[in-house]
Amino acid sequence: MTKPKVAPNPGNPLPREIAPRVFWMGDCMHIPYEGQILHSYNTMYLVAGERESLLVESGAPMHMHTLGAQLDQLLSRPDIPPLGHIFVTHPETPHSGGVPRMMEHFPDAILRGDVSNVHLYAPWCADRLEPMNPGDEVDLGGTAFVCVAAVIRDHITTRWAFDTESRVLFSGDGIVHTHYHAAGQCGHFVEEAPTLDLTGMIALLTGTALDWMHYTDVEPYVERFDQLLEELGVEMIASTHGLPIADVARTIPSIRAGLRAAGAPGGALAT
Repeated sequence: MTKPKVAPNPGNPLPREIAPRVFWMGDCMHIPYEGQILHSYNTMYLVAGERESLLVESGAPMHMHTLGAQLDQLLSRPDIPPLGHIFVTHPETPHSGGVPRMMEHFPDAILRGDVSNVHLYAPWCADRLEPMNPGDEVDLGGTAFVCVAAVIRDHITTRWAFDTESRVLFSGDGIVHTHYHAAGQCGHFVEEAPTLDLTGMIALLTGTALDWMHYTDVEPYVERFDQLLEELGVEMIASTHGLPIADVARTIPSIRAGLRAAGAPGGALAT
């Protein structure tokens, strides 16, 4: 059965339903680069099951006001069930920095994923931490949210996740990239931004953020990523810093090329 397409809302692009009952929330961070301003998203995603909802990432503190308003807007809808879970990919500020506020705002939510350091900066919610290892899953009603082993990571404990109904892979700091606000690329899928140089944008941000890639052979990572997409039947990739990739089969050549270019020596974002 063909899944329904979700139309963009150009007047207020986020939050946006990127797949049935999967919502994209975010705000752009501005990055000076070679005399221009690049954008890259700090993102959260909401997966709405039939019984409970789950939040992917807790939000970057610098965008918490915007992200919190977007999340409250979604959860106020009668067709969206209460938030029962928050999943974080790894303990880094854009991913876990919003944990204290979110856990306070949603006192019944359980924090899942890579929770290895959370007790150090939010000790008051230590009894609501549930680590998720690859293969662990949460039944949200009508869909299962599954933890999977991260292929590309900047923490040894990084986790990725997959929603079984929508076939969306949540890749954290994997497949991250920049885009141009002036080109009208904000709030769109990669495939809706024909002027986006996805290969170059992946190489730029991934190669800068994950500098270990310059010192190793990236080909095994590319091969393992391909295997993961096939094993899970991934139809969409949603990273924390980038536009969602809605047509994986069409876009995978650019992704592979970007990862390989990210491993090449040299190149860095201006600060």
